[in-house]
Amino acid sequence: MTKPDTDSKFLEHLERIANALEKHSPTDPTPADLEPASAYVWNRARRRLTPVTKVNRVDLRLLCGIDYQRDTLLSNTIAFVRGLPANNALLWGARGTGKSSLVKAVHGTVTDRGMDCALVEIHREDIDDLPFLMAYLAQIDRRFIVYTDDLTFDQGDSSYKSLKAALDGGVEGRPDNVIFYATSNRRHLMPRQMIENERSTAINPSESVEESVSLSDRFGLWVGFHSIDQDTFFEIIEGYVSHFGINADEADVRRDALAWSMERGSRSGRVAWQFIIDLAARTETDITKVK
Repeated sequence: MTKPDTDSKFLEHLERIANALEKHSPTDPTPADLEPASAYVWNRARRRLTPVTKVNRVDLRLLCGIDYQRDTLLSNTIAFVRGLPANNALLWGARGTGKSSLVKAVHGTVTDRGMDCALVEIHREDIDDLPFLMAYLAQIDRRFIVYTDDLTFDQGDSSYKSLKAALDGGVEGRPDNVIFYATSNRRHLMPRQMIENERSTAINPSESVEESVSLSDRFGLWVGFHSIDQDTFFEIIEGYVSHFGINADEADVRRDALAWSMERGSRSGRVAWQFIIDLAARTETDITKVK
């Protein structure tokens, strides 16, 4: 083998090693790396924000039965986008009651009103990256809602400390252009067993319990969601039928919706939406196109 061939193979080998190392430990992003978009998802493997071309959300007007929650979160978000004081928010309560839908709908309402604010989703399993993500967004001249869905911490999970660090913001405090919204089925984010275990093993039990429970206290705004009654369930269904122009003349919508909810043992916004998908299929209605 000639020397040029040897050098060429050696350089190719080095390039493969360099690419592998870069993939394993990607460089930190810079503000110039961020592509223009209305929403992003944090990609931990690439250490980048991936733009979202179309956010999966419903119109804010369709979220029935949560008027107080809607008005509270919308007011807080508008204040934040306008540069006024605003709180990090914890949306907690039963599954399927509209917590994550409200976050995305509020963001859509704000942007539809001409206010520049991006939604950034960070997955629960990537919460360790939250302090870094907030510090990165702080360098960009734009407002950001950082959002995590289904945020809970189980036994032995210490990543809640990263969340506390991000919400407290350390010496510098939380970036003025970043706010954090989270949804959870637990009001205190941690299971009772975890708190009790920390109480039994701690040198000072009261301080250990306070350390765990105080995580929720980092959220200045608590918004509770609860199960809906039958009338509200029907109101949600009928709102969807009207909004999407579903021709349901040949169907007894209320009777069918009630049977649907009874089969699932639940009445919620999520169950209502699943029923609407079924009804749209039966009536051959394209619900991707709004009236």
